[in-house]
Amino acid sequence: MSLTRDSAESSRRGGRSARPRGGVDMATLVGLAAAAVVIFVAMASGGSLRAFVDPPSLIIVLGGTLAVTTASFSLPDVAIAWRDAGAVLIHRTSDPRGVARQVLLLAEAARRAPETLRNVLPELKHESFLHRSVTLVAEGLPPDDIERMLIGEVEASGAGKVKSAGVLRRASEVAPAMGLIGTLVGLVQMLGSLNDPSSIGPAMALALLTTFYGAVLGNVALAPLAAKVERTAEEDALVKTLYTIGAVSIARQENPRRLEMLLNAVLPPGKRIQYFDRDSDRGSPRGA
Repeated sequence: MSLTRDSAESSRRGGRSARPRGGVDMATLVGLAAAAVVIFVAMASGGSLRAFVDPPSLIIVLGGTLAVTTASFSLPDVAIAWRDAGAVLIHRTSDPRGVARQVLLLAEAARRAPETLRNVLPELKHESFLHRSVTLVAEGLPPDDIERMLIGEVEASGAGKVKSAGVLRRASEVAPAMGLIGTLVGLVQMLGSLNDPSSIGPAMALALLTTFYGAVLGNVALAPLAAKVERTAEEDALVKTLYTIGAVSIARQENPRRLEMLLNAVLPPGKRIQYFDRDSDRGSPRGA
């Protein structure tokens, strides 16, 4: 059996391939770019862009945000969070319906010929979690052990992503606060040098631009990235849960029709499949 060939056939009949689709997340990039363009146009329409460049303000906001966020967590946590934030811009997604169909294809093949699982392992290397799941089944581990190991991995992976989202969320809260602190610093400097007109301008720039930098960094960059990391974690957990259910069901040698019901119990209502019910699938015998 070739899982790739059968998955392609299922896709032609109305479904989608479960192979992760790599590429740039256009929704995130377009959203961030559109916000940047709007801000840039507003800045340019009022005069010189150089008026919005102030190194001390940048140091206060960027350095202060990084320092306070690191103090709230740890250096490894912050480093991992920035890595996860970059990963959501170029990510790999799997369609849950395609994943469910792939799991049912494996279940049907394993029910007909158990040795099929070992034969398809090379085709599954593009999805590391699925490859490990099928490997555990092919090696004959007890179903309860497989379930415990895979669920533990899903929970550990999800916890890591949740922590990364928490780091970014904390940074999005700190950035405007650091902007306010910079504003207070600038106001103090300005009030302390009223007798020197040449120093009032730089102090006023520091007071205003730190608030501007903090608001942009926190609300335009960090908060959307935190939300994106959270959503990516949810999608990843759903896919891995489907693979876990399939691996445990195959290990227990359950009927694939029961497996379909178990998968649909996890899938969102709009993503549920009708793999075996050909009459209700509007001509698509292998997918909704």
